[in-house]
Amino acid sequence: MTTFTLKTLLTALGALALSGCTTTPPSTEIEREILLQSSQSWDSTPYIRYPDTAPELTVLKLTIPANSKLPWHTHPIPNAAYILSGELTVEDRNSGQTRRIKQGEALAEMVNITHRGVTGDAPVKLIVFYAGSEGIPLAE
Repeated sequence: MTTFTLKTLLTALGALALSGCTTTPPSTEIEREILLQSSQSWDSTPYIRYPDTAPELTVLKLTIPANSKLPWHTHPIPNAAYILSGELTVEDRNSGQTRRIKQGEALAEMVNITHRGVTGDAPVKLIVFYAGSEGIPLAE
């Protein structure tokens, strides 16, 4: 190898190292992001009571078709939803108040308040976390 070629190669390698092309070991740190932490539902109604029996957690993955209106319903227990894809508008039947939640957003659901979800032109995929007790329905 000639001196010119070796010098060119070393210069190129030095430039690559300085430009950040070095290998970095993967992080071993756990990433933590609070998506939702609340003691009240999205309409600012505080959660005032919790079942007095042993807890039962339920996690559902739901897919709601596009252009759908869910039936009016209530939840007797606290729950939270996380939107994986699409957009969902939640409507309060009595007050008319609405809240739109999009992909990557979380919502603290209403308890004992009649409401429903409405989808737009795309289906909605969401995860819903319920904190209840055995024998208590998730919705009524």
